[in-house]
Amino acid sequence: MFEELKPHLEELRKRLAISVAAVIVLFFVAFNFWEPLLDWMTAPLVKVLPEGSHIIFTKVQETFFTALKVSFFTGFLAALPIIFWQIWLFIAPGLYEHEKKLVLPFVGGATLMFLLGAAFCYYIVIPYGYAFLINFGSTLFTALPSIGEYVSFFTKLIFGFGLAFELPVFTFLFAKMGLVTDRTLKDFFRYALVIIFLLSALLTPPDVLTQFLMAGPMILLYGLSILIAKAINPEEKEANEE
Repeated sequence: MFEELKPHLEELRKRLAISVAAVIVLFFVAFNFWEPLLDWMTAPLVKVLPEGSHIIFTKVQETFFTALKVSFFTGFLAALPIIFWQIWLFIAPGLYEHEKKLVLPFVGGATLMFLLGAAFCYYIVIPYGYAFLINFGSTLFTALPSIGEYVSFFTKLIFGFGLAFELPVFTFLFAKMGLVTDRTLKDFFRYALVIIFLLSALLTPPDVLTQFLMAGPMILLYGLSILIAKAINPEEKEANEE
């Protein structure tokens, strides 16, 4: 069995190596611009900070490691097309010839949807979420958020929303391959709800508003995925109705 898996493992290692190399190269490029990138990341937080509050660092090495986090995350975002291309090249050998033509829609769509999820998080979720958290108790305490903690939480949120917005893209791909149908997604919906709210609780601040700001779009995206699967496999729809 290992001998059968060995070519697949070697191919996986090759695709991972190329993806990691792309992220590392773009990390070094981004490191030259870490200060304006950090300004962009902290802009939503700065806007909601009360008067007299400011961002601080509490450890000697915190600013340096924050610069590394900012650069690495920027490198990852910039490398998304390459990463999705490598994912496609890994699964392509198992596809039919007509399915291999979906490479551009997959790479382009996956990159676009991840960036849309990141934009939704940046412009809507983070401002509202941090406005609630910062203002809660601000009459009693002075907010002095740590830059290291903020950037860690920021990147986790952006990654979570970007990943959530990939659902329609992968549904499109799997439906084209005949691996999922609208009936499959409908039957799994009750379990998907539980998973969605668990992920929302894990990836967002501990307040109901922010959790619903993540869970709501994910539920809508799941509904969109059902429509996509139904449109791609109309014959499955007819068979289910019979």
